[in-house]
Amino acid sequence: MKTTPFTDLHIALGAKMHEFAGYNMPIEYAGIIEEHQTVCQSVGVFDVSHMGEIWVKGPKALELLQKVTSNDVASLPVGKAQYSYFPNEQGGIVDDIIVYHYEDEKYLLVVNASNVQKDFDWCVKHNTMGAELENASDHMGQLAVQGPKAAEVMQRLTPVDLSSIPYYGFVTGEFAGCPNVIISNTGYTGAGGFELYFYPNEGRKIWDALFEAGKPEGIQPIGLGARDTLRLEMGFCLYGNDIDDTTSPIEAGLGWITKFVDGKDFVNRAALEKQKKEGVSRKLCAFELLEKGVPRNGYEIVCPQGEVIGRVTSGTMSPMMKIGVGLGYVEAAHAKVGEDVCIRVRNRDLKARIVKPPFRK
Repeated sequence: MKTTPFTDLHIALGAKMHEFAGYNMPIEYAGIIEEHQTVCQSVGVFDVSHMGEIWVKGPKALELLQKVTSNDVASLPVGKAQYSYFPNEQGGIVDDIIVYHYEDEKYLLVVNASNVQKDFDWCVKHNTMGAELENASDHMGQLAVQGPKAAEVMQRLTPVDLSSIPYYGFVTGEFAGCPNVIISNTGYTGAGGFELYFYPNEGRKIWDALFEAGKPEGIQPIGLGARDTLRLEMGFCLYGNDIDDTTSPIEAGLGWITKFVDGKDFVNRAALEKQKKEGVSRKLCAFELLEKGVPRNGYEIVCPQGEVIGRVTSGTMSPMMKIGVGLGYVEAAHAKVGEDVCIRVRNRDLKARIVKPPFRK
């Protein structure tokens, strides 16, 4: 298995380790519920160095990105990031990504760990215009410092005014004595905080500085288990569960990052435009259980009369709300907020209701 700059540290700290996207990654330390609550109430640090980073550079960079991504990169100023995805020719999603406009004619794509090579190959395949592409995934470390006290802790380690970085904005500056660290006001938890990108050899220095600075706030390392429950409480999609090569972005509620602007002839635009105009047969919905139980991936969603109308793609017991919550595709006729449905759990139909995320209020 591949390692990150922090793998030995996770093992030394007693983390429960497991393979994820080819990497030996920490799933939990003190326990998923405790770690989840730490992020919601204070500050936690995730090692997300397994994520992929692809540079797109040169005078043709924008042209390539306008072709392969769904969002309008032409509207993205330097110093800002945008959520987007790569549409495929079959109406599905190659991957969901974040695009950073790093400087003029230079963009950074942050992609899911399990899709790094697939995404890079996808960009190469469509690079008929000659943009410069570089897969920098093995040369970049990443930590996500998340929670309501994250900015307070991090401000002790950088001259950069963190309060001046807007949501989905970023700066490159000194952090913990290391130059050229990308400090990004993004995250996957809904609890606030920043993500840091740096050279792998500086990872341990940054980690140690964070944990020293965060002692008064009770800073804790957080595993991928809590990362999943945190994103699910917010209703955020996970690639491979809620979206994939076969799911339509319009079905998945990603129409808001699908920009049909003049001059942007992206992959499969015509079919997606038609789908948005005419509607879809199913929609990705958030639901919460009204009875005790835990929904899981693959469970059937049924109407009150017992007819199968969909399937759960992600589910868990919400650590903050103490109820079963999840996402799943539901036939469009039943996909309305407030609609009563049931989740079939071990041959029992548990009452549930379709709601508007986030679950965590």
